[in-house]
Amino acid sequence: MRHYGAVDVKAQAAENIADFAVEQFAANGTTHDVYRKGTGPAVIVMAEIPGITPKVLEFARRLVDAGFTAVLPHLFGIPGLDANPKVTGLKGTATAIASTAPICVSREFTILATGKSSPVITWLRALAKQEHGRCGGKGVGAVGMCFTGGFALGMAVDDVLLAPVLSQPSLPLGITPSRRHNIDISPEDLETVKVRCAKQGLKVLGMRFTGDKMVPGERFDFLREQLGDAFIAVEIDDADANPEAPTPPHSVLTEHLIDEPGQPTREALDQVIDLMRTTLVSAQA
Repeated sequence: MRHYGAVDVKAQAAENIADFAVEQFAANGTTHDVYRKGTGPAVIVMAEIPGITPKVLEFARRLVDAGFTAVLPHLFGIPGLDANPKVTGLKGTATAIASTAPICVSREFTILATGKSSPVITWLRALAKQEHGRCGGKGVGAVGMCFTGGFALGMAVDDVLLAPVLSQPSLPLGITPSRRHNIDISPEDLETVKVRCAKQGLKVLGMRFTGDKMVPGERFDFLREQLGDAFIAVEIDDADANPEAPTPPHSVLTEHLIDEPGQPTREALDQVIDLMRTTLVSAQA
């Protein structure tokens, strides 16, 4: 199996994402690159650590095939980089780690604190509004993963966000009971989401592997308590994760997906797409 050298790793990353258009989006004094592909209502895909990997791109392409515009903000990492040591070797993994290290000190992200929404969510809300105007449909979907898992919930403060998906939401880090029984959203934002669930019928889809210590069961208990029947929990046994993935069961829609009919992770993927279809696509479309 070929391993790419330090320079080739970045060249391969660029090749992996070459079918996506890239442009900059600025709002509230913040600018990030945004990768886009497809037509139809927009679904904002916020990548997990270490960034927009090939597996995240595969998920985005599935959304495109289903009739949506996949919108991937570049918040950290190297877009297209494969951090799997089986593919790019230790140099690829080291490059991925180095590229994500700045998030630990970035003011855009809230990692340890409870009761706070990360500042980057303000920028993401602005992006969602732009994409709704650009792509049409009844609204916008958002899928957060791992580090960004709770961001989709924070974005649901705005009425334009109709389909929030929290895939393995990992913040705040569960180092204390209070952090495990919580998620990275401010009380004010959470109250707004609760009102939308109660009065507008908003549904929030969450997914995790049952043994995933990064996404403790207490976090989903908290979401059930706060959102009631509006929170749809998909909890998958660890034995149903892709055994070929380089890490323990965690990434439901990407690294640990077994893309075969009847597999629980594939059913979770199909449930995400079904949610987008039922909430974003106009009846006449």
